[in-house]
Amino acid sequence: YSTDFEVHRNWLAITHNLPLSQWYYEATSEWTLDYPPFFAWFEYALSHVAKYFDPKMLVIENLNYTSRATIFFQRFSVIFTDILFIYAVRECCRCVNGKRAAKDILEKPTFILAVLLLWNFGLLIVDHIHFQYNGFLFGLMLLSVARLCQKRYLEGAFLFAVLLHFKHIYMYVAPAYGIYLLRSYCFTANNADGSLKWRSFSFLHVTLLGLIVCLVSALSLGPFIVLGQLPQVISRLFPFKRGLCHAYWAPNFWALYNAMDKALTIFGLKCNFLDPIKIPKASMTGGLVQEFQHTVLPSVTPLATLLCTFISILPSVFCLWFKPQGPRGFLQCLVLCALSSFMFGWHVHEKAILLAILPLSLLSVQRAKDAGIYLILTTTGHFSLFPLLFTPPELPIKILLMLLFTVYSFSSLKSLFRRERPLLNWLETIYLVQLVPLEIFCEIIFPLTPWKRHFPFVPLLLTSVYCALGVTYAWLKLYVSVLTERISVRQKAE
Repeated sequence: YSTDFEVHRNWLAITHNLPLSQWYYEATSEWTLDYPPFFAWFEYALSHVAKYFDPKMLVIENLNYTSRATIFFQRFSVIFTDILFIYAVRECCRCVNGKRAAKDILEKPTFILAVLLLWNFGLLIVDHIHFQYNGFLFGLMLLSVARLCQKRYLEGAFLFAVLLHFKHIYMYVAPAYGIYLLRSYCFTANNADGSLKWRSFSFLHVTLLGLIVCLVSALSLGPFIVLGQLPQVISRLFPFKRGLCHAYWAPNFWALYNAMDKALTIFGLKCNFLDPIKIPKASMTGGLVQEFQHTVLPSVTPLATLLCTFISILPSVFCLWFKPQGPRGFLQCLVLCALSSFMFGWHVHEKAILLAILPLSLLSVQRAKDAGIYLILTTTGHFSLFPLLFTPPELPIKILLMLLFTVYSFSSLKSLFRRERPLLNWLETIYLVQLVPLEIFCEIIFPLTPWKRHFPFVPLLLTSVYCALGVTYAWLKLYVSVLTERISVRQKAE
C-alpha cells in the first residue's frame, strides 16, 4: 500500500473542506500540501467527484483512511487523466520523421515511439501500481514539446508555463525551454552560417512570451500574493530541511558520493583513523528523510547542489544557443537538463529519472547512437524503481512488466537500426546483464541471511549505487555525443 494514496487523499480533504487561505498551512497529516497551486486546484476539482464515491475520504481527520470506493476512485482518476497523455503521444508521433523504410507498421518509428511512451514501464508502475498522477503531467510536457516542434511556439510556452504551476520539478528542464524559445522564436532569422542575425530580434515576440508567463503565474500565485502567503507557499514547495537524499537514494552522483563516504568511514574505523564515538550511526542509511552530515567527505549544502547543477547544464545550453539544430537540438538539451538536474539536484526522488527517459524516447527512434543511450538509461533507470514495489505479491508483476518492456525496447530498436552498427558494445551489455544477479541477491538471497536484521538498507544501497553507475555513464555518453555532433556540424559549415 503506497503512502501516496494517503498523500492525495489528504490533499483532497484539505482543498475540499478548507478555505484557500489555509491550504498551505494545514498540517494535521504529515503529508502536507507541497505542490504548486494548479495541482491544489486539480485536487479541489477531483474532490467534488470523490464525494459521490465515499465522502469519508474527504474528512481531514480520517488519517490513513481507505476503502474500496476510495481506492477505486483514485485509480480511476489516474486512468481518466491519462487521456491527455495519450493525446500528447499522438502529437509527438506526428513530429517524428517516419520516412525510414519499414516492412510493416510494427517497424515504423512512429509506432515504436508510441509503444515506448504508452507502455513505458516506469510510468506504468509509478502511476498505476505505486499511484501518482504523473501521466497527465508528462502529457502536458510532451504536448508542449510537440507544439514547439510544430513551431507553435506560444502554445508550447503556455503549456509549459501551466505545467510548472502543476508540479515544480519541471523546473529541471526550464533552461532548455527558455533558451530554445528565445533562440528560435524571438530571433526570427539566422545568418547563412546558422549564427544569430541580431537585427531579427523581435520585441513583440518577447513581450508575448512574457505576458504568457506573467498571466499564468498571476493566475496561480496571485491569490496567495494577495493573502500575503507567498513565502509560506514557497517554503512548502522547496523544503530544504528534508536533506540531500531521499530515504531511498536516487541513483545519481550523490548516491556514489554517499557510498564513498560510507566506505571511507568503514576504512577509517578499521584503521583507527576515526573515533567511533563521534560518528552518528546510520546517518545516511537509516531510511529517514532528514538532514545529515557526511563523516569523511565534505557535507553538501543546497547551494552546492545548485552550483553543480548549474555548471552541469551550461554546455548543453550553450550548444542549444550557438548551434540550435532545430527541434532535435532542443530535445537533446531538454534531456541533458533533466539528467543533469537528476544527477546533482537536492533531495532528488528516484521517480525523477522519467523526466529524462520519456523525452529521450523521441530521440531513440531517430538515430542509432541515441537508441543505444536510451537502452542503457531506460533499463537502468527502470530497474532503480524496483524498490517502490516492495511487497512479495508485487515481485513477479514488476519483473514480468520490466522484462516485457525491455525485450520490446531492445528488439524494436535493434530491428529499426539493423543496417547500422550494434546499439550496445560488449562492456555495456555486460553491465546491463549484471542487473539480473543483483535483483536475485536483493530480492531472494539477502532476505534469507542474518544480514537483513542488522543491515536492512543494503539492498537499497546496492541497487542505488549500481544504477547510479549506469545513469552517470548514459549522461556522460549523451553529453559527448551532443558535443561531438555540434563540432562536426561546425566543421562542415567551415
